[in-house]
Amino acid sequence: MKSKYKKVELASIEEFSYFLKQHKKIKYLDVILGDLSGIIRGKRIPISDADKIFKSGVQFCYSTFLLDTSGYCPDAEGRGFTDGDPDANYYPVKNTLSLIPWHKDSIAQVLITIQDESRYSSIMDPRNVLAKVWDDFAKLKFYPRVAFELEFYLIKRRNKLDENPTPPTSKRNKRQTEGTQVYGMSELDDFYDFLEEINKFCKIQNIPASTASSEFAPGQFEINLNSNVDLLKAADDSVLLRRLVKETAIKHGYEATFLSKPYLNEAGSGMHLHLSLYDKNYKNVFSKNKLKNKYLLHAIGGLQKTMYESMAIFAPNINSYRRFLPDQFVPVNSSWGPNNRSVAFRIPVSNEDATRIEHRVAGAEANPYLVLSSILSGIMYGFKNKIIPDKPRTDNACDNPDKEMPLNISEALSKLERSKVMNKYLTKEYVKIYVDLKRKEQESFNSEISNIELKWYLNL
Repeated sequence: MKSKYKKVELASIEEFSYFLKQHKKIKYLDVILGDLSGIIRGKRIPISDADKIFKSGVQFCYSTFLLDTSGYCPDAEGRGFTDGDPDANYYPVKNTLSLIPWHKDSIAQVLITIQDESRYSSIMDPRNVLAKVWDDFAKLKFYPRVAFELEFYLIKRRNKLDENPTPPTSKRNKRQTEGTQVYGMSELDDFYDFLEEINKFCKIQNIPASTASSEFAPGQFEINLNSNVDLLKAADDSVLLRRLVKETAIKHGYEATFLSKPYLNEAGSGMHLHLSLYDKNYKNVFSKNKLKNKYLLHAIGGLQKTMYESMAIFAPNINSYRRFLPDQFVPVNSSWGPNNRSVAFRIPVSNEDATRIEHRVAGAEANPYLVLSSILSGIMYGFKNKIIPDKPRTDNACDNPDKEMPLNISEALSKLERSKVMNKYLTKEYVKIYVDLKRKEQESFNSEISNIELKWYLNL
């Protein structure tokens, strides 16, 4: 089957047959996807039945992509209960077959994507949203190269899901990690076996992880992915890395979380995205004159204009907004500047050929496909309208919080809903579904009686 999106390539039965020849003891195949919230969902299929998926696809309901973070189907835009929850055809994605190295048995996995228009548009798959936006971007005759950086916390394994997180204890020195030792080498050695196994598993799964570093809080780490011109692969790697990290943490007796702000008084976890642009001769169009480069300026200008209307994608839940505080190396406005971690859009130190924009807004739990789609949409808007940004900042941009910046999910969803740019590029259909789902998720969240509510009001 051929995809309607130019950038989407599907796996063939020949690819599967070759994989089986290399790995003859596989018992099951996990067919998986990353839903709207970036959570991995799927089915485990006996390997004897798996060839059918590569010939005719596999049936999943459309609403598999439209569950809230708790796993409940909120019937977003009438998709779920109202429409009888219809199935769609999903097909495996080319070059995503890999072993699951953390499992005790021999199990493989493959990413799947909706390729079905029988009832609804397959745009409901966030991967297809990115494919569509990438197709649009290609009309500019520029070619992006991107790299994701993901921060996360390693925490002590909890007995209950509502238990407060606590920092992990190192098996090396038997002490609970504490304090802020950013780039601390001893902290890396304290959890060397865990981090080394992540590196090993990434190689097995063809996830191009490079640098690992300790971050600004106890048990917080960052893993960088190498840059890639295949934007779908770059986002796939980000989704799969999160699964890999969480499963490896469990294997080592811990848990891992990509939640923006698991500790109120510690640093938040972000998803930073580096982006450069190349012409048909593979020359970096940002490279000449750097801060006066018209392409760089138009890209930044478009990102500034669309940042606030994209916040519901960059910060997709109530916790995400706890991260945006002054002097936390997190943006509190839409500023930009060279070699400055207090801005939203940083131009890192580099040689001319590596000139790029570091987008520092998204939380680590955001959906990578949608984050990249929003960024590309902002750049297209900036290019087409030749938008010039404000002056670059070399001082502490956190001194000037912007009152227009949405700092709660409700306000952010309203801005996304009204956004002409996001409705154009992400499609009106997808924006409607996203906004409705996230609003219903918040309604469900607010319907719960919290511990603080009981603490404050039970004695009344």
